Amino acid sequence: MAAASFSATSDDGAAVTETAPLRVFFIPFFASGHMIPMVDLACLFAGRPGVEPTLVLTPANADLIRSTLDRSAAAGRSVRLLLFPFPSVGLPDGVESIATAPASDTWRVHKAVELAQSVHDELIRLHRPDAVVADIPYWWTTSIAADLGIPRITFHAVGCFPQLVMNNLFRIRSELAINNGSSSPTPIVTVPGLPGRSISIPRAELPSFLKAPNHMTAAWDRMKQAQLKCHGVVVNTFSGLEGEYCEEYRRVDARRAWFVGPVALAANAGIERGGGETGEATGKECLRWLDEREEGSVVFVCFGSWCFFTDEQQRELAAGLEASGRPFLWAVRAAEENGWMEEGWEERVKERGLVARGWVPQVAILGHQAVGAFLTHCGWNSVLEAVTAGVPMLTWPLVFEQFINERLVVEVVGAGRRVWEGPRAEAEAEKTVVPREAIASAVTRFMEAGGGREEAAKKATELAAAARAAVEEGGSSQQDLENLIDELVAAGRRGRVESQLA
Repeated sequence: MAAASFSATSDDGAAVTETAPLRVFFIPFFASGHMIPMVDLACLFAGRPGVEPTLVLTPANADLIRSTLDRSAAAGRSVRLLLFPFPSVGLPDGVESIATAPASDTWRVHKAVELAQSVHDELIRLHRPDAVVADIPYWWTTSIAADLGIPRITFHAVGCFPQLVMNNLFRIRSELAINNGSSSPTPIVTVPGLPGRSISIPRAELPSFLKAPNHMTAAWDRMKQAQLKCHGVVVNTFSGLEGEYCEEYRRVDARRAWFVGPVALAANAGIERGGGETGEATGKECLRWLDEREEGSVVFVCFGSWCFFTDEQQRELAAGLEASGRPFLWAVRAAEENGWMEEGWEERVKERGLVARGWVPQVAILGHQAVGAFLTHCGWNSVLEAVTAGVPMLTWPLVFEQFINERLVVEVVGAGRRVWEGPRAEAEAEKTVVPREAIASAVTRFMEAGGGREEAAKKATELAAAARAAVEEGGSSQQDLENLIDELVAAGRRGRVESQLA
């Protein structure tokens, strides 16, 4: 792998610059589902000689990934940290992300994103990196980078399929408005302009910003315009999962696009990703527990870092898992109290069920031979990590684009089955409590012969092989990563020459 360095000569042949590293800033959104894959990407950049990646983070968010960076450095892939204070938005000290903020205060995190604009401007102009990889919400980094003559790369933590679906539905959002006079209580929306098979989604399951104005609706056009103007887009996906959607995305939604995932697999991520010291201890406990279980017997249950079930729904889920009779490992948010838990429940299930509170090492758990199914919210990282491990999914989407991701998993690639076919909704006020009987039936049926798991597992295994091939030497994702770095090296070289000769 060639080193990334800059050197040039003037017209008279004299040296203009000395060899210098390619300095790249990585700026993730305030959510663990965005930070973790961007950290993986920064570590991949660090594996290229002559590249100097720097993560631009707030203190509490940096604490979550510091152990990951320490291990990366020990492996010879050093990533720097540049810290700035989390904007003052009325959150307690140390609460700096969607994952740690209460549901009623998530709007404050989005407000902090808006307030970060001036800080980003100051830091980028002060340090003058050679390139900036900024998360999609930070649309202003495109103009800052252009002003400095450096490339801005938009980072997407979700795949091409959900992005295309949301883009195409955003264009017809007036037809999706909640008060548009529709006589049907649950109209079905067919997504226009997609390649391949037709995709239809109940309006109730669509992201809220498509149905009524909110902070995302207001920012969407700015984000997309900045994305189309910037140097290009890097996406955590791979062509073996979303081939025709990747090609369509390249055609309509970016000047250039690089598909470099699954970044967790490419970066050899494992137990250390994003949990801090407490998370690592919990992770080791989970893996020890799995070591004592039969191969393929355990249902891993995890709804991500941004899951706000009501106490009633938590009780129904707990009772459903108990009634299923299957071994399970259930990751519960650390912030959740035990008020939902029926008296004696944890004691009754302790021989075959483990409740892990707080962060768990999802990549390592999914890769354990004892795990036979993944009951998931269909967050994009979870989908990628499940297919990478070859684990079939039971799907229970909750918010934002997760219902769209579910269509890819269940309808397009066939790597999972839905938990509940009853009425569902993305908006909290419209959600229906999924009863324990339905949960128990779905888990039991899926884990039994003929219940759909065999077919889903076969497809998941095929996708796992495609994921491994994508990140290996010569694979599509590995090639895209190399091409991206090469382009940034070339852009940085031009910038250095122009600066020195000016």
